[in-house]
Amino acid sequence: MIYVISVIPALGSLFVINRIEPYVLGMPFVLFWAILWVCLTSVFLMIANKLDPATKEEED
Repeated sequence: MIYVISVIPALGSLFVINRIEPYVLGMPFVLFWAILWVCLTSVFLMIANKLDPATKEEED
């Protein structure tokens, strides 16, 4: 499942966001897409850290 999620930005960049014209938050969509996935990657890593059993063992 996690591998499928990691492929979404790559596929999206090829087919969906390969344009400049739509602006989101004042940025070209390509820049917004890159920043969005950097932020989402951080969120995914925090979730993975919370769910990792090895991390829970170190806290005790």
